[in-house]
Amino acid sequence: MPEHDHDFAVTVRESLAGPVLECSGELDLDQVPVLHAALHRALAVRPAPPMLLVDLGGVTFMDSTGLNALLLARIEAARAGTTVHLARPSHIVARLLEITGTDQVFPIDPDVPAARSAR
Repeated sequence: MPEHDHDFAVTVRESLAGPVLECSGELDLDQVPVLHAALHRALAVRPAPPMLLVDLGGVTFMDSTGLNALLLARIEAARAGTTVHLARPSHIVARLLEITGTDQVFPIDPDVPAARSAR
């Protein structure tokens, strides 16, 4: 189920590789709590998933608070044994990751894994 706050949304789905957080809209100070809540819930599952993928393909803007939320999630995930991957960053997000050097901290995937099929 999508979580909305103004113009930012996160939809969580399961993939063959683990949880995928599909983000869209503008990720700034006002919207960070939406991302943080979705990340926290995805990491609270036991056993912890080996990988958590944040799909940034639909993010049209991200400021330093959004970047900080991703970095914090990386630290929290590592404590649980989970690796946070970023996928399909939009041009503007890719540029922010590049100029801050964060593209060297996160694994960045060009695609999103297929959805887990219902049994």
